[in-house]
Amino acid sequence: MNNNRKALSIFMRARMRPLSPTTFVCVNEQNRINQMQFPPIDGVRNGKVSTSQDASATLHTDVVRVQQSMHAAMSMNKTEILDVALDDFSEGYYGLPNENRRALLLTLAREYDLNRKQVRDLMKQYLGLELPSSDKPLENAHEGEGSFSAFYRIERNLRESLKPMYEVLFERLNTHPGGLRFLSIMRADILSFLAEENTAVLRALDSYLKEKLITWLSPANLQLHHITWDDSASLLEKIVAHEAVHPISNLLDLKRRLGMGRRCFGYLHPAIPGEPLIFIEVALMKHVAQTIQEVLWDDPPIPECEATCALFYSISSTQPGLSGINLGKFLIKRVIDVVRRDMPTISTFATLSPIPGYMQWLLSKLAPTEISDSTFSENLLTPEEESALLEATEYLLQEKKRGKALDSVGNFHLQNGAMVGRINWMADLSEKGIKQSAGIMVNYIYEVEHIEENAQSYFGDGEIGASDEVRSYLEPRQEDHQEEIKD
Repeated sequence: MNNNRKALSIFMRARMRPLSPTTFVCVNEQNRINQMQFPPIDGVRNGKVSTSQDASATLHTDVVRVQQSMHAAMSMNKTEILDVALDDFSEGYYGLPNENRRALLLTLAREYDLNRKQVRDLMKQYLGLELPSSDKPLENAHEGEGSFSAFYRIERNLRESLKPMYEVLFERLNTHPGGLRFLSIMRADILSFLAEENTAVLRALDSYLKEKLITWLSPANLQLHHITWDDSASLLEKIVAHEAVHPISNLLDLKRRLGMGRRCFGYLHPAIPGEPLIFIEVALMKHVAQTIQEVLWDDPPIPECEATCALFYSISSTQPGLSGINLGKFLIKRVIDVVRRDMPTISTFATLSPIPGYMQWLLSKLAPTEISDSTFSENLLTPEEESALLEATEYLLQEKKRGKALDSVGNFHLQNGAMVGRINWMADLSEKGIKQSAGIMVNYIYEVEHIEENAQSYFGDGEIGASDEVRSYLEPRQEDHQEEIKD
C-alpha cells in the first residue's frame, strides 16, 4: 500500500505540470482526461498558493491536494493505485469545509465538462455528409455499408464526446467500496449549493449525477427488508433519526410501530449495508383511518386476521442526496404486492397523508370571508372550518404547477397512481399538523386495478383522480363562480 501511495504521489506531481491543450476529433474518455491541463482553483495554480495569509494558504493547499487525487482517480488505470486515489479523494473531500467543497465541485463541473468544440466539429462533419438518395436503389450490400460507414463513425464519436469527463469519476466511485454513499453525500452538497446560488454548471453536474444514481438505484438493485424490533440497534436508530412525517417519541413508540398490527419496510442497497435508503410505515386496520391519533396512539391494535386495510401513514428517505429520485414509487408498489401475497384478507390500500404546503398557500391567497349558508347538511362544522375544508379541496384538485399538483405529497401519490379518496378534518392535532395544514389530512387510495391507468392519466394530462365525495365539495364553489359570471 505504501508503494502504491508513493507511486500515486509521483503521478500527481507529474500531473501538476502544465500540459499543452490539444483538441482531438476522436479519442476515448480516458485519453481526453490524460491530455487535459490540470485546472486551477481560485488563488491556486500548479500547487502554489498566491496568498499572504497562512490559514487561507492551508485551506487552499488542502483543496489542491483533494483536486490532485480527484484528477488521479479519473486518470489512473492500474487498479491498486486507482483504489488509493479514490480513497484519498473521498477522505480528502470529507475533510473540506463547505466553501472548499463548493470550489472543488465548481472546478469539477467547469473543467471536467464535455468538450464542446469537439462536439461542434463533429456536428459540422455530420451535417456535411450527404445521405444516399432513397430513390436510387443500392446495387449491393457493400455499397450500402460504405455509404453509411461515415455516419456510423461520427455518430459513435458524438456519443463519446457528449459524455462529460466527470462521468469516469462517477462510474469508478460507484464500483468502489463506500463510493455510492459518497456520491449521495456529494449530490447533497451540490443541491445545498444550488439552493444558495442556482449556477448553470452545477445544475448540469447535478442532472448528470442524478441520472446515474437513478440507473444504479433501479429496483433490480434494491432489496426489500421487513424492519422489525429484532433488527440491529444501528438500523433502528436510523429509523428514529430519519422519520420525517410523525416523529418517534420514545422506544415504546418505536416498538409499537414495529409490532403487531403494524409493518415497516425499507429498501436497502448492497453498497450501503444496514441502512435503508427509504422506509415506509404501514398500519393494518379494519377501515381507512381518518385521524393519525387512531393510528399512532389508540390501543390495542386489532388482530391482524381482522384487518382489511393496509394504511401507509409515513414514508421517509434517509439520504438527502437522493432527492428527486422516486424510490418511494417502487417501494409502495412492492409493499402492496407483498401484503396482498401474505394477507389475502386485505383488499384496500390507502394513505393518511399530510398537506405540508396548505396553510402557507391559504394564508397567502385568501382574504377573510363569511359563509352564510352551510353546504353540509348536518352542519357538523363551523363556517370557518367548512371554509378551510372547501379550500383544501380546491388546493388539492385545482392548484397546479407545470400541469401537476402543487402539493408535493399529493404529486408524489398521484404520479404513483393513487386518487384523492377523502379529506379529513382535525386529523392531525400535533403542532406541526396544525401549522402546516390546519389539522387536515388526506386519504389517497391505491386501487390496485387502476394504479397504472391513473398514473398515465396524471402524467399525460395532469388529471387528478378523486372520489365523488371529494369532488362534491367543489360543486358549491363552482356554482357560485358561475353565478358571479352571470351577474
